[in-house]
Amino acid sequence: MGCVFLSFASSALIILVLLSLQKCSAVVVLKQWKNTRHHHHEGGGGGGDSSGMSKSGCDLFDGKWVYDETYPLYNASSCPFIEPQFDCQKNGRPDSFYLKYDGEDMVRRLKGKKILFVGDSLSLNQWQSLICMLHAAVPQSNYKIERIADLSNFTLPEYGISVMLSRNAFLVDLVKEKIGTVLKLDSIQNGNSWKGYDIVIFNTWHWWLHKGHQQPWDYIQEGNKVEKDMNRLDAFRAGITTWSKWVDSNVDPNITKIFFQGTSPTHYNGNEWNGSGSESETCRGESRPIGGSRYPAALPKAAEIVKEVLSNMSKPVGLLDVTALSQLRKDGHPSVYGMYGERGNDCSHWCLAGVPDTWNQLLYALLLQGDTTS
Repeated sequence: MGCVFLSFASSALIILVLLSLQKCSAVVVLKQWKNTRHHHHEGGGGGGDSSGMSKSGCDLFDGKWVYDETYPLYNASSCPFIEPQFDCQKNGRPDSFYLKYDGEDMVRRLKGKKILFVGDSLSLNQWQSLICMLHAAVPQSNYKIERIADLSNFTLPEYGISVMLSRNAFLVDLVKEKIGTVLKLDSIQNGNSWKGYDIVIFNTWHWWLHKGHQQPWDYIQEGNKVEKDMNRLDAFRAGITTWSKWVDSNVDPNITKIFFQGTSPTHYNGNEWNGSGSESETCRGESRPIGGSRYPAALPKAAEIVKEVLSNMSKPVGLLDVTALSQLRKDGHPSVYGMYGERGNDCSHWCLAGVPDTWNQLLYALLLQGDTTS
């Protein structure tokens, strides 16, 4: 039985979700491009309840992108929430080939729910995608959106839906002390602010790589050991292990569903997808995804660490395993059509509408798998 097919067309790249739990949770309406079908082995790891496998045994995160001219799910110009850095069409991107749910059903299933995204600007990317999708599903509904400090909140009062974003690049504590700003790998003091939600989606990775003037800390501390620097993958492993222990100690899975947004890939090294290319080749000028379902380069080490840490947790955590499918989307980044125009080249974040819409469709599919109501 065919399982997972990713579609793209002229404004958002998306997965269509079947509402029937007896069938695969993701299919595509084919238009111009042929597809292959996949049964796949394992999905995401962690806590015994995080697999991307549907109830029919297919992997929601394994497939290829195919063209579907019926999309996008929403027009970026009609969504008032998109940050300038993600609005590639408004910033002059000339092509639209990279763009391409039952939205009312999503609104109905989320009725009365409080949802929280916690993480860096990739969480911002996904949060803005989701609130655009909800707004497009019920465009006549009154909404409220506000930001207080690092917390943003979008609400649909008519449906009792709240979708919040807490900007927290590391999940563990970043503390100002006499010696300077310290990244504390074994400390989470702000975890109480993550409690009381129905769904929480965590994310961290990209800021762990920053150095020089982009590095927000002066020292790293683990236990009593304080260092100027350390291997960043080791630091990342220690940080998300601390987070995993916090979840295991503080979350009641009967009340709150926890997800971890998988590692979002970048496209700054053309050698990864083009053997005859060079390391200086980037996403700039790319207008098509990579064909097939396998990226030529390996998964980032951080993605492997995430799966390893989640697999050792006692509480169920769903892995939104978007790494491999997003690796295929070298065309989906803002590049020079982001906030800084020709002065920048953003191959880290994603255009909206675009790839994060698919992440949210997969999140929706995982929520459907765990929902026994109709």
